[in-house]
Amino acid sequence: MSKLGKILVAMSGGIDSTVTALLLHEQGYEVIGITMKTWDYSSSGVKSKKETGCCSLDSLQDARKVAVDLGFHHFILDIRDEFGEAVIENFVEEYLAGRTPNPCVMCNTHIKWNALLKRADALDCEFIATGHYARINNHQNRYYISKAKDLNKDQSYVLWGLDQACLKRSMYPLSELIKPEVRQIAYDAGYTNLAKKAESYEICFVPENDYRDFLKHRKPELQSEVENGLFINKHGEVIGHHSGYPFFTVGQRKGLGTAFGKPMFVTDILPNKNQVVLGEENDLQRSKMIVGKLNWQKWEKPNEEIDLVTKIRYRDVGHLSQIKNLNEELEVNFFSNVNSVAPGQSAVIYDGDDIICGGIIMKSII
Repeated sequence: MSKLGKILVAMSGGIDSTVTALLLHEQGYEVIGITMKTWDYSSSGVKSKKETGCCSLDSLQDARKVAVDLGFHHFILDIRDEFGEAVIENFVEEYLAGRTPNPCVMCNTHIKWNALLKRADALDCEFIATGHYARINNHQNRYYISKAKDLNKDQSYVLWGLDQACLKRSMYPLSELIKPEVRQIAYDAGYTNLAKKAESYEICFVPENDYRDFLKHRKPELQSEVENGLFINKHGEVIGHHSGYPFFTVGQRKGLGTAFGKPMFVTDILPNKNQVVLGEENDLQRSKMIVGKLNWQKWEKPNEEIDLVTKIRYRDVGHLSQIKNLNEELEVNFFSNVNSVAPGQSAVIYDGDDIICGGIIMKSII
């Protein structure tokens, strides 16, 4: 047995998890690979021209090949039932509630890490490792996520939901690397196909990245229930018709299905009335928001108001904000108005590079 012990590596078959396994193997860990099958189109009845992402047959084979090449054990863990119940049902329910979900955050928070830790315990592995671009730090016995060296690839935003038990046993070997270095490592190791492989940014269970068709497939009655919806302006006046509120997201400009003679944006969604509020770009601006379902990482919940930086989407640069504790929720007051604050998305609050806490946007306020 390795002096460094056993480590369970989540392997999607992509370049990042492959290089993660390579690095840990070279460092002397006894690597055990695991590929989680969260979804497949064939069992779901969803039609697609191709299977993409971590659950495709090609990806599973790529992950197994690395394990064979390096001589370590590899397992496939079927978590489709858990994934469907926690991630897919939440995805559908959020759109039906007029919100815009982030399934990757839900999957990390409620499915993948729990599944990994259970299997790690069964295999006597102290740590689990993934190919995420993020750092894990520890201060005064609290573990927290910080931004990665490669800010273009930084994935700290989608890891805000991990609790202390998960963080304490997690490792991210790519935290100090930039993407070109990772590609070079894969290339030098002989995995030229992965080094040149294009990355997929699609939601793994949504064929062709068309969530509207996915909703219609999951809820066959949905189209007839929500058709003949109304577009209204901020004064409540009817300005057009649409095919159903779940098929729109806050900030959307294209695909409205109606010409208005000027650019119009979705500024709000009223599910109980099947109404979608449209306005001009300046109507998207919000001064504050309420954030719930909180997970505190670097700090315990503070009692005083404090100024920090808040990101409201993955590619957001962040906004200076005053954070006010409301017990189970936070009131986030932006120093400058922010566009397209979408309920259902994650809000992640940083002190410099470090995550203080994260949560779900419950409501935006003008």
